Amino acid sequence: MKRLCLFISLAASFCLPLSADAEETRVVTVPQVDLLRYLGRWYEIGSFPLFFQRKCIGDTTAEYSLQQDGQIGVKNRCRTEDGYIEASGRAKVVPESGNARLKVTFFWPFYGDYWIIGLDDQYRWALVGNPDRKYLWILSRTPVLPEAELQKAKAKALEQGFDLTRLRWTKHATENGTKGIKDNSFLN
Repeated sequence: MKRLCLFISLAASFCLPLSADAEETRVVTVPQVDLLRYLGRWYEIGSFPLFFQRKCIGDTTAEYSLQQDGQIGVKNRCRTEDGYIEASGRAKVVPESGNARLKVTFFWPFYGDYWIIGLDDQYRWALVGNPDRKYLWILSRTPVLPEAELQKAKAKALEQGFDLTRLRWTKHATENGTKGIKDNSFLN
């Protein structure tokens, strides 16, 4: 009987609400996203790379477009040793999320969480992650994000509990053909 009571009390403890500390570290999205302002091209500044990004060596972009059915078209592109690769997918807004939570698919029927967890008031940069902190992207409207804006994005990621030592910084070619991301030491 004592073992049964112990088992029940242990099992019940797993069903209790999270502590205040755990609640504070939950990933939280921005309250509202204007999707029309969010559409367009974004340059990846840094990321926790996805499996399919393993061959990317630079010039990574994401382009979002509004589709006729109301969903969002997604086109990711990056440079590899052999040229460029692209992945096209679709995203749908999670209801009652203020447009800050999307479900994205590149391989239907599998969807991934795409949460906008930081966003500049002028939509110059965005911070995108997922609830289990496996993925993170710092995006910018330009290939190089000014240092002050980068620090704001990094601070927001740290507030959300992301381990920034996992960030891989993205190189971009500038218009004159030289590499755009300079010495990465200032980024850490």
